[in-house]
Amino acid sequence: MRKSACIMLVLLLVPLAARAQKRPLSLDEAIAAGIEASPALHASRMKAESSSAKARELAAGRLPSLKLGAGYSRLSEVPPFEVTLPISPNPIVVSQNYFNNWNLRLGVQQPLFTGFRLEAGTESARMLERSAGMDLEKDRSEFVYAVKNAYWGLARAREFDAVVGETIGQVREHLKDVRAFFDQGLLTKDEVLRAELQLSNAGLMAIDARNAVENARTSLLTLIGLPVDTEIELTTSAESQASRVPAAGADGEDAATATTLLEAALAGRPELRSADFRIKASEAGLKAARAGWYPQVSLAGNYYYLRPNPRLMPARDKFYGTWDIGIALSFDIWNWGQTRSQAEQAKAQLAQARDARKLLEDQAVLEVTQSRLALAQARDKIRVAGEAVGQADENLRMVTERFRQGVALNADVLDAEVFLLQARTARVQAAIDLVLAQARLEKALGN
Repeated sequence: MRKSACIMLVLLLVPLAARAQKRPLSLDEAIAAGIEASPALHASRMKAESSSAKARELAAGRLPSLKLGAGYSRLSEVPPFEVTLPISPNPIVVSQNYFNNWNLRLGVQQPLFTGFRLEAGTESARMLERSAGMDLEKDRSEFVYAVKNAYWGLARAREFDAVVGETIGQVREHLKDVRAFFDQGLLTKDEVLRAELQLSNAGLMAIDARNAVENARTSLLTLIGLPVDTEIELTTSAESQASRVPAAGADGEDAATATTLLEAALAGRPELRSADFRIKASEAGLKAARAGWYPQVSLAGNYYYLRPNPRLMPARDKFYGTWDIGIALSFDIWNWGQTRSQAEQAKAQLAQARDARKLLEDQAVLEVTQSRLALAQARDKIRVAGEAVGQADENLRMVTERFRQGVALNADVLDAEVFLLQARTARVQAAIDLVLAQARLEKALGN
């Protein structure tokens, strides 16, 4: 008796555990999880951090550098410096030699003028740092759109699966009526076979629909970094998102909106702003390349703590501190055109950056225009698709009723079921197309 009770308890808890493992997932939660887990976005963030560190490195080159060095050396033994005087029979040691040398050096160096190389290099690095930040925003925008696309792809696949399931139920009910009429001798066998064929075709569609659901679910889970065996429940509906899409205005307003959207895209798209920063970085790079035409001036100072110190005469075997300070100037009189070649390279890179920016601008105009037109088309489709579902549903109801009264053909019912299936799938597709069109437009605007 106790064993039976345990078995019953397990049977009751297993469905509850299965339901508990089904994770609710909203669109915002999917986006947040994907951003946190995406290796591509992590790589983009690391690229931005690397650019920031490079900018700090070059900026540090304009500040004084302080270096400390120490060393020891053992010299080979040589005779001391001696002189012989007529008044002395023995040589007089002027300077004793010491063979253990210890040295400690503290040096400071400050660039005074580098032909604007350091200033231009720092400015170029700062612009590249900001460009990398905009690239990160672009990658994030594209990733968010990819998550939305996968999320709504799964929603569409599940809606299709549900629609096909409802269609199978309708075909089965109709098949019962057909078989009943066949048993009464009111229909021929080929009419029964036609209805059974309709059911088989719907079954094949159901298999494809279930496979599409699994593929879409796996794609979404992989994208947002969840295990592929996770069961999820989508809590954001396409209808709720579609209701947030702004309604279309009048013709004059649409023209004004198109101009406003293009202006917003050109001002806000991160890849265009990144291209602007790369142009500024190339301009600074050209200035840095021309630095070879100017002299280089630096200030240097050193403090020495040596044993023995060679500046002391005669030498003494003890530590003694000395210092020096000076200004150094260097100028390349002739370097076989290296500076000119570097400047030409920088000019070519600047031209490439400007051309790349123009291509991105053209691409942005095209993408915004296509997204705006796709959104307008999706608005019209969802309105027509909704009307078509109502018409197809009423048509099937009327044809089914007439068939049961014996005044409509079996083929009419089967056609009406196909029409309803097509109308329902078109409505599902139109709802998903509307939210995806809005997402594409937001991405095109750089949001």
